[in-house]
Amino acid sequence: MSTKVVDRSPLTFYESTYLPALLGGLKVTTRHAWNTLVKGKTVTMEYPEQKWVVPEGYRGAPYLVKDQEGATKCVSCQLCEFVCPPKAIRITPPGPNGQKADRTNAEKMPQEFEINMLRCIFCGLCQEVCPEEAIFLQKDYSLTGESRAEMIFNKEKLLKLGGTHAGIQKWKHKLDEAKEQEVFPVATE
Repeated sequence: MSTKVVDRSPLTFYESTYLPALLGGLKVTTRHAWNTLVKGKTVTMEYPEQKWVVPEGYRGAPYLVKDQEGATKCVSCQLCEFVCPPKAIRITPPGPNGQKADRTNAEKMPQEFEINMLRCIFCGLCQEVCPEEAIFLQKDYSLTGESRAEMIFNKEKLLKLGGTHAGIQKWKHKLDEAKEQEVFPVATE
């Protein structure tokens, strides 16, 4: 491998005083002050009163959801725990004598489910891999806590924040997409 040397021209005396950079910053500050004080246009958002409009596709904090009957959708398959890059999710399965699932078409539900929001990188892999559509990324961007312990969300807190979701059936959409891709145009020579 060879290294490439980039020739940089030396600073002029005027540039070495950093006056152009200082004057440019003062120009921006003066323009914003003029627009705010004289024209009444605000540059910044007043956060608690004005909320940020979340764009489509925003990945916020992951939460567990319930189905329409109020039953837990998670079946403790632990796929989200295995796929989580920073290992922010911890699931304790119920074991052989554990609590049975609260819905008819599931074998089990997690004994404990925790997400460490300080570790979570909001990548969305947990939502993508979940076969039961039990975990979703909400459009939540203001996660706060006074201690580290408050930022570890347990199953009850995750279910409360996630709420109830109707059947989204992402796997049905995946099946429809796969059927559309089964027929490929073949060029004959």
